Amino acid sequence: MTFGRVFLVLGAAALCLVGAPARAADQGPILESKIVLGKVVGRIDHLGIDLPRKRLLVAELGNNSVAVVDLTKGVLFKRISGLHEPQGVAYAAKGDLIFVANAGDGAVDIFKGDDLTPAGKVNLRSDADNIRADGADRVMVGYGAGALAALDAVTGKKLSEIALAAHPESFQLDPAGGRIYVNLPEAHRVAVVDRATGNEIARWGLTDASANFPMALDAAGSRLFVGYRSPPTLAAFDTRTGKLISRSVSCGDADDVFYDEKRKRVYTSCGEGFLATFDASGAGLTEVARTRTRPGARTALFVPEIDRLFVAARARGSDPAAIWVFRLSLAP
Repeated sequence: MTFGRVFLVLGAAALCLVGAPARAADQGPILESKIVLGKVVGRIDHLGIDLPRKRLLVAELGNNSVAVVDLTKGVLFKRISGLHEPQGVAYAAKGDLIFVANAGDGAVDIFKGDDLTPAGKVNLRSDADNIRADGADRVMVGYGAGALAALDAVTGKKLSEIALAAHPESFQLDPAGGRIYVNLPEAHRVAVVDRATGNEIARWGLTDASANFPMALDAAGSRLFVGYRSPPTLAAFDTRTGKLISRSVSCGDADDVFYDEKRKRVYTSCGEGFLATFDASGAGLTEVARTRTRPGARTALFVPEIDRLFVAARARGSDPAAIWVFRLSLAP
């Protein structure tokens, strides 16, 4: 099904939901299709998106490759091989470049967006991990025993570095507040970093939970959502004060959390084999749906521009590795 047809169907569904109670209508994400990735071994890590070309970028860590998926046709377009345990991948539109962060050699490999040919490499020494675009001009990547590096989105050149107390997992860039929020599970905290000075200015977190890996930001609502694995917990912090607003039991082995501004929902992707959907429209967090995926499928990507949630399901038994495409059940 093409995106045009999908949007027509969703538009009709949205009209049917007008006036319906939000909670009653919300069944959580609904599986729309599966895109088989072919022969892929091992764990699949984080995903990125090249929106202009409607291509999904999949870090196939255990396979030492990145899959490039054509979302319009719903097929694997190409595979970039010869990488070293890729953990994160990001597309920078200004330079039309794909940045791939590798755990194995600590390098960020850079490829041209159009033909996927090599365009450079930045050596960050060890364990390059989560990576994301920082506005139009920069790309930020977490790596090593504790650092964030800023790379030029056009040249790939390393511009600056921020030292941290431990290896960074998910991090969020406040678009207006001049802060970076960083999960440091080994240091048992969320670090709040001043972008201008590079200094840690606050430490947040729960005293009775650990392994805080995923994170999502509601910038307009001044909320930071943090996922903990032990025990499985989703917590919301006030970014103005650092105080805990709410917490809820979540699914196990969470690795990605996303905030849906239109629906006021939080989606958590868990290796336990579920997507958990939380109502975040009020002060609290209420789980409203739990959608089955596949055990080990803990990484995902929510793309609000096309209203889709993609889950990376690693090969299991006779089931091949695939991208599960979900549409959202509740009209915005």
